Amino acid sequence: MSTPAPEDCGYPSPRPRLSVEELPAAENTQPIRSLEDLAAGTFESDQELEEFLAFTCAERRRDVA
Repeated sequence: MSTPAPEDCGYPSPRPRLSVEELPAAENTQPIRSLEDLAAGTFESDQELEEFLAFTCAERRRDVA
């Protein structure tokens, strides 16, 4: 009995394998040159960031107790 192909089971066919050097070119990425390149701008203000950090810390401690 043969195993069905991935596309026959509703799975997408596998992508061709790329080398480490080929991946950035395929994704159209650029090297990180500074910390500003990593900034995501997720929070609108420092206060919003502080509220998120306090909430995250409280949630982590809640599960420990």
